[in-house]
Amino acid sequence: MENGKECCCHKTKKRSEKEYKSLIHRLNRIEGQVRGIKGMVEKDVYCTDILIQVAAVTAALNGFSRELLGNHIRTCVVNDIREGKDETVDELVALLSKLMK
Repeated sequence: MENGKECCCHKTKKRSEKEYKSLIHRLNRIEGQVRGIKGMVEKDVYCTDILIQVAAVTAALNGFSRELLGNHIRTCVVNDIREGKDETVDELVALLSKLMK
């Protein structure tokens, strides 16, 4: 529970093979980049060189988020609206508000 509210993590989504592979590929690359940054810290690499790699990871995470959000809108949101679940629009607006902080 977060801030006294139930987590929405009980929902699931079956992803297509293509979507799944793309997201996992991105996450694997990001994981490798983070391990690389850890290695740089362990080897006492100069701060600016590490910060450049941190910026690359940040950009990669933003790309992952954009892809996931786009897929969410094209599938979950569209399907819910077609089924008359107008509360999904409010959920999307709240999500966008959190993402834009």
